[in-house]
Amino acid sequence: MELINQHTKEIMEGCKERAREAGLRFDDETLEYIVSNRDLLELSPKIMIPTLYDYWVHDVEVLKEKGKYELYPGNPYETVINTRPAISFYNDNNPDWLNVMIFYHVLGHIDFFQSNLYFRHTWDYDFTGQALSDKRLIARLRSEKGRWVDYVIEFVRGLDNLVGYYDELSRFHRSPSDRRSKRLDFYFDVFLQSEKKVKISEYIKEIERYNENVKEYGENLGEQSFFSDVEKKHPEFDALYKKNLEDKPRRKSDLIQFLMENSEFLNKEENRWMKSVMQVVRKTSLFFQPQIRSKIMNEGWASYWHETLFLQDDRIKGHEVDFARVNANVTAMPRVGLNPYALGMRLFYFLEELADKGKYSFDFRKIADADERELFDAKTGQGKEFIFKVRENLCDFIFINTFVDQDFVTRNNLFVAGQRLNQQRMVWEYYVKSRKAEDYRKMLMDSLYHPPYITIDTEKNTSGNTLYLVHHFEEKPLVKEFIANTMMGIEYLWGYPVQLETSEVVSVSAPPEGEDKEPEVKWQRVIYTINKRKLSRRTI
Repeated sequence: MELINQHTKEIMEGCKERAREAGLRFDDETLEYIVSNRDLLELSPKIMIPTLYDYWVHDVEVLKEKGKYELYPGNPYETVINTRPAISFYNDNNPDWLNVMIFYHVLGHIDFFQSNLYFRHTWDYDFTGQALSDKRLIARLRSEKGRWVDYVIEFVRGLDNLVGYYDELSRFHRSPSDRRSKRLDFYFDVFLQSEKKVKISEYIKEIERYNENVKEYGENLGEQSFFSDVEKKHPEFDALYKKNLEDKPRRKSDLIQFLMENSEFLNKEENRWMKSVMQVVRKTSLFFQPQIRSKIMNEGWASYWHETLFLQDDRIKGHEVDFARVNANVTAMPRVGLNPYALGMRLFYFLEELADKGKYSFDFRKIADADERELFDAKTGQGKEFIFKVRENLCDFIFINTFVDQDFVTRNNLFVAGQRLNQQRMVWEYYVKSRKAEDYRKMLMDSLYHPPYITIDTEKNTSGNTLYLVHHFEEKPLVKEFIANTMMGIEYLWGYPVQLETSEVVSVSAPPEGEDKEPEVKWQRVIYTINKRKLSRRTI
């Protein structure tokens, strides 16, 4: 692995100038390395972070990928990671015209990393430096504690999809004024919603009344004026607020944090080193959470810009056909399955066009006639500004749920594919199951990252120090094969028995023959209990 040569670096700097002129934002400093395909195979299990801590699963993944590579050799174009400075990896045999395309794609990724608010908690430090420090810590602990370090890593990695990512992110997006006004937080978050349980319309009126006071009198006097009216209307408010201040503040914590703070086993002098390992695994998971949740947007944004900027670049003359061939391989929309590059790029182009024509305006939404809607064009010229705001503020879930509509599905000839057995030929065949936007959107939603929502219920600890976990059911059952080993790890870290309440399938009823409906699924709540490494299950 070595840095790119000066000639190639000059190409990259030229791409940066053009990308900035187009509106992309990113730090001046970037690092580009030349690597072989086998280097990439070794870096991939570490999520392309060369300094990430060593773990035996990484070695297994390397062996597995090398075996695949022997049978199906591939040539990945690039890989970029969200560090300070941003680091990207390239093959050593790329021609200059291809590097121009790839550099634009990489700069699109870097702009997304450094502008999208879901990455906010990664902006203030260099993860590669932090990872190197963590790697040295774990290496030192291995020399002292041996294989027990890997046991702890394994147990915690079984929980690292439960980290409180949104709780962590909320600390960065809360403005200083919000942090100062605990009284305001209590009024809107607790008093109106939990105590008074007001209607949404009344809640919105209170927000508007507060904004009017702030607009007229300024922030401090406006808040005082607002609460003077509140106390007249709700004399009990002041007493409830003071009582709330006296209560011990409750900070939300995920399962890993809860174990570190409350486990008697982990807080024994001889076991405290385990908490350092747990913290390393938790920090690493938090760092990569936004990338998992923005795959379609991130790849779509990078593909949009590599295509847009490459076609305007005078350095590609004579290689238009070569570009078309490579670009088609990257951004072609498959008939069956999902290509995040293709879907995201087309959705950004679609949004830009609609915003340019003013089709996100109230005037357009009032139009009911289909032909009139198709011909509507306010010529706002706000398309680029609109997609930059989308890039900054959304994740995949909101992106898909908001913008994948029937117009988008129809224009791109998208559909949900079904699979059925051809009884005559005894082969599986695919067919068009639905062209409705809601069905296609549901298919996309089902493909997104969706970790289980599990909380600690301290009120249900009916038997001593048993840890009671509740899986809040969202029609996605836990994977049964993982329950036993994961609960064994939690029991070890907790030091006492652990119970898990979840939902499982009782029966599945097939729809009547000839009807194209989803099977009817019946669920039941069950409790898994692990005590001294023995797992039992009972129905509630």
